[in-house]
Amino acid sequence: MSSSATEVPAKASNSVRHLLEVDNLSATELAEVLAAAARLSPVTELGTAARLGTTKPLANKGVALLFQKPSARTRHSMEMAVVQLGGHPVCVTAAEVGIDERESAEDIARTLGCYHAAIGARVFDHTVLERMAAVSPVPVVNMLSDQAHPLQALADLLTIQQEFEQIQQRRIAYVGDPNNVARSLAIAATLTGAEFAMASPTGYCFSDVDIARIAQSGQPPQQTTDPTVAVRDAHVVYTDVWVSMGQEADTNTKMAAFANHTVTQKLMAQARPDAIFMHCLPAHPGLEVASEVLYGPQSRIWQQAENRMHAARGLLSFLMEAQ
Repeated sequence: MSSSATEVPAKASNSVRHLLEVDNLSATELAEVLAAAARLSPVTELGTAARLGTTKPLANKGVALLFQKPSARTRHSMEMAVVQLGGHPVCVTAAEVGIDERESAEDIARTLGCYHAAIGARVFDHTVLERMAAVSPVPVVNMLSDQAHPLQALADLLTIQQEFEQIQQRRIAYVGDPNNVARSLAIAATLTGAEFAMASPTGYCFSDVDIARIAQSGQPPQQTTDPTVAVRDAHVVYTDVWVSMGQEADTNTKMAAFANHTVTQKLMAQARPDAIFMHCLPAHPGLEVASEVLYGPQSRIWQQAENRMHAARGLLSFLMEAQ
């Protein structure tokens, strides 16, 4: 969960559809993915057969899930999504392939593409994903990079849609570090016609490149240093950890900078009465969010976590149909 500036992804040299960031989907396609995820979700339909149907686009196929970074929600949600679509997930650790040490990212993608219908990769450096996608014969899905977390954004949109029936014209207030989660959510929100507000300390804000990228999908994000301004009348209040994996050296600096950006009950009171609280997890209660908010009645963190599986299933179904 890094706050480095986002660059526009390099386009693949083949016609295979990939998902490195949410805006690799058009607004129409994003709606299709969410519709597929919602149809398969127990929130909207009852019974396993009704949820999953009889379509198994990954029947007798494998999906490689490559993890440079460890994960709980991503691994379990992706594995179960693949299984529910009839496929076989194969998790691969960084040590097994040694990206750009034992073998280049490009050759790893080419190799995995010999066996699998899709490749998911959770990496430190976003350019690794771009290089894999440029040569991969099968779809590459970004399971998290330093620049983007599109799978989380899809799950977040699904959660908001379930709560408010539609995403358009809803106000999403993000309080904290403008990291990969924030950027992907901002892009996804603007693609769906939502309003996105960002509250972060002076010196911590979206870069000009980020703002231009977000604005390509709709309206630019509102930016402020005052969490109260961002949260006022919001339907959704969202936060994430202040110090991301790999940024531990910045801990003391960030703790001081973000000290006034904790999501408390007092701050939540500035939002709409029916507002919900969201966090991608893992969380640090007492830092970016108060425990009574994180585990309180407005929190939807477990619904978000479950929706990671439904969103992944909807996305994989879409990508298989697009080939």
